[in-house]
Amino acid sequence: MPADLAVIGLGHLGLPLAQAAVGVGIHTVGYDTDPRPFAELSAGRTPVEGSLSASDIRRMLSGGFRPTADPAELGRVRTAAICAPAPLGPDRTLDLGAVTDAARALAARLRPHTTVLVESAVPPGTTENVVRPLLEEGSGLRAGRDFHLAHSPGRLDPGNRVHVYGNTPKVIGGLTSACTESAAAFYGRLTDKVVRARGPREAEMTKVLETNFRHVNIALVNEMAVLCHDLGVDLWDVIRCAETKPFGFEPFRPGPGVGGHGAPVDPGYFPYSSRTPGHPLRMVSLAKEINDRMPSYVIQRCATLLNEHGKSVRGARVLLLGVTYKPDLADQESSPAREIATRLMDMGAQIGYHDPHVLDWRVRDLPVPRADSLYEAAAGADLTVLLQHHRTYDLQGLAVKAQLLLDTRGATPAGAAHRL
Repeated sequence: MPADLAVIGLGHLGLPLAQAAVGVGIHTVGYDTDPRPFAELSAGRTPVEGSLSASDIRRMLSGGFRPTADPAELGRVRTAAICAPAPLGPDRTLDLGAVTDAARALAARLRPHTTVLVESAVPPGTTENVVRPLLEEGSGLRAGRDFHLAHSPGRLDPGNRVHVYGNTPKVIGGLTSACTESAAAFYGRLTDKVVRARGPREAEMTKVLETNFRHVNIALVNEMAVLCHDLGVDLWDVIRCAETKPFGFEPFRPGPGVGGHGAPVDPGYFPYSSRTPGHPLRMVSLAKEINDRMPSYVIQRCATLLNEHGKSVRGARVLLLGVTYKPDLADQESSPAREIATRLMDMGAQIGYHDPHVLDWRVRDLPVPRADSLYEAAAGADLTVLLQHHRTYDLQGLAVKAQLLLDTRGATPAGAAHRL
């Protein structure tokens, strides 16, 4: 049966979109320029940790979802969504390679009247200045006249059971008003509310603002955490009190670093000529600097705690709890756990870990010993560090068993552990 939707990019953006589409009866194919996701999905497994579970994938397959390795399938749909990743490269420039590969694959098969949606987290102007020329040159068609083109940033919060695809508003910015309405008609089948932006750039910038908002506010509370520790103030109690204010405040909480797929974006690092040199987002750069320092601060606190109890980091047995970037998920994207483990190893510590969602964890391509019995491991470790608070952790019981417990998430009862 011909599909109505092609999802290009089967990762943390594309799979939830495909799941939502299949759930409302839209015949969907999934394609990726990387052959590995196709192999994993065909076997009923999830190709990316923390997005969908294997049971979710099996339900999608039984519901009609078809992963394909044949790019010809892209030319048989009414709607195509580019959901390829755009990660930060080593030089902090966004890498649009997967996005351009997806656009080229679609362009060679693009038919008139198709609605093309870009969900990838890209800098403002990418849909018009990068994706549009590739689609037009590869197809001979003109965007806004022969096919519809719009941007709609991904907004899902992995693991959030309250705000799911169906009740999270979808922002849409089309190249023309007709493009916007065509995209709105599609997304209106998946979500309760569609928000129309003035155009693709406004829709793209919405994602930049939302991501930077998160990082800047986390940086603020991370700085507050260091200050409050120095002053002997309980920051978590401060946040508890502050969040009772019914206006002008939104609670954020500190941690050992910032993980996730949404990287803070500074216009000074936009990867094409229309960037705005001379107008950097100074607050964003500072926030990234602060958040990037948090693993080092955790190491400092570890060393101080051990020293206060007559022990050195060198030779100390350190147990890390929770190595994912988010609670109750297996996704390790940009988790600070690996950097913290690396620094401790460099200082001569003996590292072990426990995570109910990660059965095998490697640092520098070397396997890290996994604790089978959490309480026994905590009792035997010189220092236990809670890096991620999974629901399965009994922190009250853990605090009793552990020789020393450093809680970087403020999840333990007051007085039960040393907090960040």
